[in-house]
Amino acid sequence: MDFVEQLKSSVDIVKVVGDYVRLRKLGNSYKGLCPFHNERTPSFNVHSVQQYYKCFGCGKGGDLIKFVMEIENVPFYEALTMLAERNGIPMPKRSDYSDPESKLRESLFSAQEIALKHFRQNLHSNNGTHARSYLKNRGLDGALAAEFSLGLSTRSGNALCCLLQQQGFSADQIVESGLALRRDDGGLYDRFRGRLMFPIHNESGKVIGFGGRALEPGDEPKYLNSPATKLYDKSRTLYNLHRARQAARNTDRIVLVEGYMDVIGVWAAGVKEVVATCGTALTNSQVRIMRKYSGRIVLNFDPDTAGVNATEKSIQMLLEENMHIRIVELPEGLDPDEYVQKHGAASYQEQLDRAGNYFFWLADRARSRFDLNVAEGRIAALQFLLPSIQKIPDKMERAAVVSDVAAYLKLDAGLLLEQFRKAATNREQIRLDKPRYDLPSAEKMLVHALVQSAQARRQILEELAALPHFQQLSGKHIFESILAIERSGVPFRYGELEARLTEEENTLMAKLAFADDTEEENIIVKQAMACLEELKQRASRERIEALKTEIAAVERSGDMARALALMQELKRLQARRSDY
Repeated sequence: MDFVEQLKSSVDIVKVVGDYVRLRKLGNSYKGLCPFHNERTPSFNVHSVQQYYKCFGCGKGGDLIKFVMEIENVPFYEALTMLAERNGIPMPKRSDYSDPESKLRESLFSAQEIALKHFRQNLHSNNGTHARSYLKNRGLDGALAAEFSLGLSTRSGNALCCLLQQQGFSADQIVESGLALRRDDGGLYDRFRGRLMFPIHNESGKVIGFGGRALEPGDEPKYLNSPATKLYDKSRTLYNLHRARQAARNTDRIVLVEGYMDVIGVWAAGVKEVVATCGTALTNSQVRIMRKYSGRIVLNFDPDTAGVNATEKSIQMLLEENMHIRIVELPEGLDPDEYVQKHGAASYQEQLDRAGNYFFWLADRARSRFDLNVAEGRIAALQFLLPSIQKIPDKMERAAVVSDVAAYLKLDAGLLLEQFRKAATNREQIRLDKPRYDLPSAEKMLVHALVQSAQARRQILEELAALPHFQQLSGKHIFESILAIERSGVPFRYGELEARLTEEENTLMAKLAFADDTEEENIIVKQAMACLEELKQRASRERIEALKTEIAAVERSGDMARALALMQELKRLQARRSDY
C-alpha cells in the first residue's frame, strides 16, 4: 500500500483535529469552532467515516494531511512526518514525497536541535557558572531550567558555526537557520553570544528558534530573538504554547504575559496555561492561534507604561476576535515573575481568580485620563471607550457593557447609549446572497447515499450511468466523478472526490456529507434504489410532456405521418407508466 494511503487508513482524523479544536459529537460527525477564521457559532465539521473536515464559514476542507498542513503551516512532506511520528508509524527511509523545500526545513530543524544541545551543555559547563548564578538569583532551580531546556551561548565568535559545519551543514544552511550571520569576507559568526538562551517551539513541540537574554549590563539589546526563517515567524508564534495548550483546554483559559521569565515563573506557580508573545506586540494571528484552545484570556502584562499601552492595544485586537478578556493588575508594580517570587504561587493564583473584566480596567484608564466632572472630559472618556465596546460582536453583551460602564463611571447611561447608537449605525454589513448551486431532491438523496454506502455504489452506479437521460442530470459531473473513483479500484474517500469537483459542487457535497447519516446500510441502499427509480420516472414524465408538445406542433404543420408515429410512442410510454 502507498505510504500516504497507509497513513490515512491508520490515523483517525477526529483524533488529529481534536488536538487543536474542541469537538462535540453529532452522529458520525463532530462540530467545533473553526481554527482558521473567527466565529462564535460552530461551523467547522469533521466526519469520522469519510475522514474529512469542512468549515461552512470560511470554506476550508480536506483530509487529515491537508489539515496538518494548514494548521501547522508546513509543506506536504513535513505534515506526513509529523503525523507518522505522533502515531508511531515508521517513515520510508527514502521518500518520493520529500521535495527540496521539505528537505531544507528538515535540515533547519536539525540545526536548531544541535544548537539546543550545544547551549544546554554550555550552561552546565565551567563557562556557565555566571548564568547558573543568575538563574538561581531569579528563583529558577536546575529542574525548572531543564524543563524549559534553557542554555547558554558562549562569548566566542563562532563556536556554534564551527560545530554545525563539522556536522555537515553548508554555510547557506547555517545562515538560513538564523543561528549565524555572514561577515563581509564571507565568513560566519554566531548570532547569539554570551546570552541566556530560551528555545522557542512550534505548537508540535519542535524547536524553531531562540530568544537570548543579555547577562552583562552593557550588552544590547536586552533580548535578542531569532530572525524570521522558514521555521520561525514571530507574528504566528507563542512562547510555551506547546506545553500550555492542553492546560488551556482543561481550564478553558489562557494567561498571556510579556516575557520568557514571566512564563517560567507563572508556570512554576502551577498555572500551566501560560504563554507569551516572542518579543513582538500581539498579532491577530497569535490571537486566532490561542482561540483554538480557549475563547477566554487573562492579560497580565508588566505594569510599566509600555505594558499598560500593550494591554490597551491588545484589548482591541482580542475583542475583534471575540475573546472574553480579563485583566490582572499586580500590586507594588511587580511583573508576574517577581510577584510569584515575592508573594508565592497561592497569592498569584488568587490574583488570577480575582481578575476583573476588561471594561472596568478601561474605565479606570478613562477616569485617570479625563476629568469626568466637566462635559469635555465626559465626551473624551466616551470617545475613548466606544471603540472597544463597539467591537463586541454580541448585541446583548454590548448593551450590558454599556450599562455597566455608565454605572461604574457615574455617567448618564442614556448619553452613553445614544453615543453608542451613533457609532454603531450600519455596523452590520448587508450581504446579498448569491444564487446557490443545488440539485433536485432525488439527485441530492442519491448523491448522499452513494457517498455513504459502498453497496449502493456497487449496485446503482453503472445502472445510473446507463440511463438515456444521464447527460441531462443536474448532478451529472458529481455522479461521473464518483463513478470514475469506483472504476479506478482505489478506496473511495471523500478527499479523492473533493479533488475532482468544482468549488460550488464541493460546498453542496460537504453539506450532504455532514447531514444525518445514522441509517443502516440496507436502508441507505433502499433509499438509493428509490431515488434511481424516481429519476427514471422523472425522465418518462418529461418525455411524455415533450411528446405532447411536439405532436401538437407536427399536427399544425400537417405532417400526419410523423404525428401518428409520435402518438404511438406516447401511448407506449403512458402504458409503461401505468404498470408502475
